[in-house]
Amino acid sequence: MDDTVWGRLSGDARAEVDRLILAGRRIQAAALMRGAAGAPTPGIHATVDVLQWRWEELGRPSE
Repeated sequence: MDDTVWGRLSGDARAEVDRLILAGRRIQAAALMRGAAGAPTPGIHATVDVLQWRWEELGRPSE
């Protein structure tokens, strides 16, 4: 996914987001993404879209 939110995260932030997603901590993953993406802070809808995309990319079934 060519997403501006995901593209703005560092490699370390991406790894931590994936770890949180896999641990079932998607709210914390969203908060991390919004804080780590820098200014302007991404909107919640864009963040949720990226979380869903990563969830599926990591081999989790769609909800």
